[in-house]
Amino acid sequence: MLNTITLKQPITRGKKTLEKITLREPRAGELRGLEILAIARMDVNSLRILLPRITELTINEVDQLHPADLTKLGNELTVFLAG
Repeated sequence: MLNTITLKQPITRGKKTLEKITLREPRAGELRGLEILAIARMDVNSLRILLPRITELTINEVDQLHPADLTKLGNELTVFLAG
């Protein structure tokens, strides 16, 4: 399952601008080392680890996300986790 999120504040990667992020449903291996409840609570540190595993974002780009964009991505993750 894939969901695409339009960013409020695009991320610049060199000469490319990322305006949309495709979020892929995580698999068990991508959740290793993380607590599902922390992800569901949208714990920033957990999102910071998980998002690079299931999107095209790097950890440094996750750090640059606008809070509203991080919240949107976190909301989509909770939808995936809820089934």
